[in-house]
Amino acid sequence: MNDQRSDMTLLRLLTCGSVDDGKSTLVGRLLYDTGNVHDDQLATLKSDSQRYGTNGKDLDVALLVDGLSEEREQGITIDVAYRFLSTDKRKFIIADTPGHEEYTRNMATGASNAHLAILLVDARKGLTTQTLRHACITSLLGIKNVVLTINKMDAVNFDEAIFERIAQEYAAFSKQLNFSEVVTIPVSARDGDNVVMTSERMPWYSGLTLLEHLESVSIDNEQLEKPFRFPVQLVCRPNMHFRGFAGQIASGTIRAGETVRIAKSGMQSTVKEIVTMDGVLQEAREGQAVTLVLSDQVDVSRGNMLSHPDDCPTVADQFQAHVIWFDEHPMLPGRHYILQTECDAITATVSTLKYKIDIPSLTRAASATLSKNEFGVCNFSLRAKIAFDSYQKNRKTGAFILIDQFSNRTVGAGMIDFQLRRAENIHWQKLDISRSSRAQLMGHKPAVVWLTGLSGSGKSTIANQLERLLHAQGKHTILLDGDNVRTGLNRDLGFTEADRVENVRRVAEVAKLMTDAGLIVIVAFISPFKSERQLARDLMEPGEFVEVFIDTPLDECIRRDPKGLYKKALAGEILNFTGVDSVYEPPEHPQIHVNTVEQRADYIALEISQYLNDNVLHV
Repeated sequence: MNDQRSDMTLLRLLTCGSVDDGKSTLVGRLLYDTGNVHDDQLATLKSDSQRYGTNGKDLDVALLVDGLSEEREQGITIDVAYRFLSTDKRKFIIADTPGHEEYTRNMATGASNAHLAILLVDARKGLTTQTLRHACITSLLGIKNVVLTINKMDAVNFDEAIFERIAQEYAAFSKQLNFSEVVTIPVSARDGDNVVMTSERMPWYSGLTLLEHLESVSIDNEQLEKPFRFPVQLVCRPNMHFRGFAGQIASGTIRAGETVRIAKSGMQSTVKEIVTMDGVLQEAREGQAVTLVLSDQVDVSRGNMLSHPDDCPTVADQFQAHVIWFDEHPMLPGRHYILQTECDAITATVSTLKYKIDIPSLTRAASATLSKNEFGVCNFSLRAKIAFDSYQKNRKTGAFILIDQFSNRTVGAGMIDFQLRRAENIHWQKLDISRSSRAQLMGHKPAVVWLTGLSGSGKSTIANQLERLLHAQGKHTILLDGDNVRTGLNRDLGFTEADRVENVRRVAEVAKLMTDAGLIVIVAFISPFKSERQLARDLMEPGEFVEVFIDTPLDECIRRDPKGLYKKALAGEILNFTGVDSVYEPPEHPQIHVNTVEQRADYIALEISQYLNDNVLHV
């Protein structure tokens, strides 16, 4: 019996739908009616049903799933609850996900590994916006099989006409989604009708019960049939005699003696051994955690990927992806995020937000940003090349998350569509004249002096005095100021948060090119966000970026108000003005920190010049 059960297929399920459509009750009913509730759980259920239940004296099987006290008190599901269920025919892992829009990220998490989605609809309410939203997310996340489960049929007197109307409405809507199969079943999760047992109260329905369908539905086993993918998570070297590469097989199978290809280098080797905690294997397959020992001493590190030599992943630093945004702060093109795959982490920039997807209409809309719970299609540019597949081809090697590089919050998730072919057409020109040769000619090394501070803090005054001082010393300089750049290069940008990010990104790229020419670039920009100042620093060679914080109090800047901008901003005539209704994030560790209330501009310029001569410009 145990051997038979170990060979049974595993079906990963997702339950989704609008708030209070009965997802937790349905999962609880499946567990209870299939005998997957232990005696101690049953005793707790009886007690909790009296305290938290919504079914009077009857058992409230939803409490088998709603484990958090907040959920029990509010009657809603907040977290993703995973439950294991087993019958004589199949094993199941069920992810019960939140219905509220606020927890879209939880729903997306539950969908990431599911084979099939159970989409619940309250027969009394029919299809809601959130129902359609979950259907769209399910489709975008690559789930092909859906069971539309029309619940609470007892509340509508088991009316066949209501069931048919909802089923037809959903069938018309789902035509625009990428589902392989949609099955519709009428149920009463509270009473168990058509969940495990066939309902006598719906004689007009002649189809399978929900459990019968789940036990018989064909699982998409294409992951096992897909080419071998092994993201390397760890290089194991316990001693000088052993060197192996540990990770979990993302797809396909591998056997001892087979040839593999290292994605980033293109080199090949053969698998000498497949090592596990339970001993050496001759074969391993998708989902198994193993350590592969290769026959050759090839260069492989964390973040690389081993594959079949005739079917390899893409290796590139630019691609298009669908993105779902999780964070309260909007996604801003041009800002740097940490893009993390199963085994790799790399600095990435959303180079273009092509459009956002309105859900549930699935129409495309132009947008400068993505807000919380919004979907969009973006182009990404990465600091270095990574190995990946399209999400459609492989959901594990084609997915990633985005992390804010300062707060370390997970702010979004993405599904890669395809490599941007222009990445193959870009080839860095090898400079015949080196940076050191240019420095010798100039008589000094290049540098970027980045002055940041509020409007009216004195940045431009200090920058002009610094340039005159350096020029008098025979240094080669160029000054980039907010005003002169916005009249040309950045004249198309406004003052929204997204435009401010793009404004600084462009200036940083120009400054980078100018340092390649050997110049000292003086940048005087408010540059209010730490992320973009870090972007500029990361573009430069080590030691070339000097951040100067012009730390002038806001009250003093308002008192000076040389351009009359604060007066207009405080009157509401200018929106998104830094220090008034837009945030300024002060530097935490600037190379130079000055205050124009306490120091004269010419002395500050002299201090910066002295720092450059002592620490940066020596050839």
